[in-house]
Amino acid sequence: MSEGIKVAMISTGEEVLHGDITDTNAAWLSRLFFQQGFRLHRRTTVGDSKADICAELLQASLKSDVVVVNGGLGPTTDDLTAEAAADAMGVELVLNSDWMDALNRMFAKSGREMPKSNIKQAMLPEGAEILDNPIGTACGFACYLNDCWLFFTPGVPSEFKMMAEEQIIPRMRAAYPDNPAFVCDRFYTFGLSEANLNDSLESVGLSPESEMGYRSSLPFIEVKLFSPASLSESDKKTADIEAVLGDNLVSKGKPMRESVAETLGQYNVTLSVAEQFTAGSLTSWLSESGIFQGILQQGWVMSSCPQPELAEKNALAAALAMATAAREKTQSAIALASGCENADGEVSIAMSTPVGDWGQTLKFRRNWPVDDRRALIRTAMLDMVRRWTENKDVIGQYMSLSCVEELYLPAQP
Repeated sequence: MSEGIKVAMISTGEEVLHGDITDTNAAWLSRLFFQQGFRLHRRTTVGDSKADICAELLQASLKSDVVVVNGGLGPTTDDLTAEAAADAMGVELVLNSDWMDALNRMFAKSGREMPKSNIKQAMLPEGAEILDNPIGTACGFACYLNDCWLFFTPGVPSEFKMMAEEQIIPRMRAAYPDNPAFVCDRFYTFGLSEANLNDSLESVGLSPESEMGYRSSLPFIEVKLFSPASLSESDKKTADIEAVLGDNLVSKGKPMRESVAETLGQYNVTLSVAEQFTAGSLTSWLSESGIFQGILQQGWVMSSCPQPELAEKNALAAALAMATAAREKTQSAIALASGCENADGEVSIAMSTPVGDWGQTLKFRRNWPVDDRRALIRTAMLDMVRRWTENKDVIGQYMSLSCVEELYLPAQP
């Protein structure tokens, strides 16, 4: 990954600076540029002050080869980026006739009269090059300052992303043709810790051009491998990484939920869910993914055990009975169930299938908050489905959970 090209980003706006809105544009651009081989070395945020924006432009242009400036190109009085850019470059704002014509056409097409305030969006620093914006009124523009290439972009995410992909990246590729593009291979794991992952993956000798990263979002840890697009699978050592992750690798390229849904959909497998401990969080989590539409047939949330006598005597048998009843009632191919948490902090979960039923009683290895415990259990439930569809042992091993009891009941002939 090139260290010679220094790229910076400046985000503008009081609402971004003070946290009223989350700067998703910055995170998105950092990821896009990283994959393209243009690593950001600096990211800053300034408010709606012309003097502050001007000062930041001057400072960034002295330390970077490319600067992307986001926001402040609207028609209102607090949109000051173009004025600050002109001040930093020591030039005047001039009316850009090409963008003025584009604005007139845009408003005429919609049958509206253009407000006078929009004229401001055609006032650009003298000598600036337009970056087209076919879906908004704020054009972007590019110019040079202190031998640094400055790209100015609108803050609206859809406009910003289109401009970055269609206007900025092609220009940077042309300017730096020898800078290699990168691809990101994603490995989603469940049941491992970051420290364990880091230590285990040290044995995989990556090429000097590749870089490993981690993103923890309970209950998953995503392992990201950034490598030059020209590198082969064997050179990237993806097979070695998968071998180290083992059965705790729950999906590749996409999150586990979407990966399981695609597998079930491919084989027209339907699913039902009965929940006590997870309190509907599994049903809600699955329903949030549009891919599960048509797969998830029904979800029940029960505050008390349907068979309290059985649950008191044998919680695992109760969970198995719930899963079997759910599958029979809906005629779904698979049913999952979570039982109540007992006095020892144990939760029984079960899966019923046409070939047999599996159940396990899990105990938390630490005192997690209740939402985190539910997330761990619902993921373990879906992992039973994943493991079954992949012809693996249905009962997995997790560092966050210990299995204190398990049971398999083959289907009756």
